[in-house]
Amino acid sequence: MPPHSHPVRVYFEDTDAGGMAYHAAYLRWAERGRTEALREAGFPHQDMMERHGAILVVRRVEVEYVRPARLDDAVTLETRVLAVRGATIVLDQRARKDGADLAVMRVELACLDRADLRPRRIPEPWRTAIGGEMAPAAAAPGA
Repeated sequence: MPPHSHPVRVYFEDTDAGGMAYHAAYLRWAERGRTEALREAGFPHQDMMERHGAILVVRRVEVEYVRPARLDDAVTLETRVLAVRGATIVLDQRARKDGADLAVMRVELACLDRADLRPRRIPEPWRTAIGGEMAPAAAAPGA
């Protein structure tokens, strides 16, 4: 899957008392970016649940906060696939403003069976669209 960009505006609800984006806002933006990347590729979450009985859940997130986003900033959330394994996907997600990183996130998603919540292989055609079998990614955020 090619890198995906999703625009985000920093709203008042995203900020702390100092007008800077609250740390959890970046996680919400990352979720939206992942969802929109799959939707744009033609694979919305709802389709995965209904047709294949599978869901993607966040297993692990590492975040390095580099610079703050501020009220009314136009931010771009970039999503890149680093690795696709049997039941997991590893992503690099970055909140960026004017070409500079604000937050760098490494996100690991797990594919689970919707009925019993046990890990399961990522179903086709998602596996092929996302990137098939790739070598494990080695770099951590900021590395």
